[in-house]
Amino acid sequence: MPNTAAQTSARASAQATDPNRTGAPASRKWRVVDYVVTAVLGIGVGLVFWVLALSWKVLELAFQAFPPSIGLIAGLWVLAGPLAAAIVRKPGAALLCEMTAAIVEAVLGSHFGATVLLSGFLQGLGAELVFAVFRYRRFTLWVTSLSGLVAAAFMAVSENLIYNAAWQPGFQLAYAGCALVSGLVISGIGAWYAARAIARTGALSAFASGRRR
Repeated sequence: MPNTAAQTSARASAQATDPNRTGAPASRKWRVVDYVVTAVLGIGVGLVFWVLALSWKVLELAFQAFPPSIGLIAGLWVLAGPLAAAIVRKPGAALLCEMTAAIVEAVLGSHFGATVLLSGFLQGLGAELVFAVFRYRRFTLWVTSLSGLVAAAFMAVSENLIYNAAWQPGFQLAYAGCALVSGLVISGIGAWYAARAIARTGALSAFASGRRR
């Protein structure tokens, strides 16, 4: 049975080194490149936040037939955390990136005022907790998707308390449901595939996420 043993050993080795399976970086210690890329991602997504904030009145009109349905684009607001975690794969990347994006939005001027900083912290925390539960060892599609879902759950609760307090409970529940779907699809599944697409360009060669089998 030597061939079977050799094949088993080969499969185990492949699983240990395949970043799409375990996703664990060689070290959890932050490098300069980790900070730089996290900051760049945060600034880029922060600019998206700012544009969304500027367009909020128009967006509200687009969803006025059923206001809670605006939660269907809520995943854009929690994109930074799962995306950064999927790429950088270091403890704190999701929270740091989401906070950076919120700070950029606040500095440039947001329709939502300084509350975006609290929102950024809560949303980043939600995304971060999922990767922490897996001890920053798994950055697979379903884990990243779960991160987007939990981040959206944190957002839905805080938004209903801060911005949607005047809505009836049915509307708040509908908004939360739309936000969860959006978080799962946009900031979960979308972030994972975005990270893979960037990796294919070779730009992530310094990261475990860029070293595919």
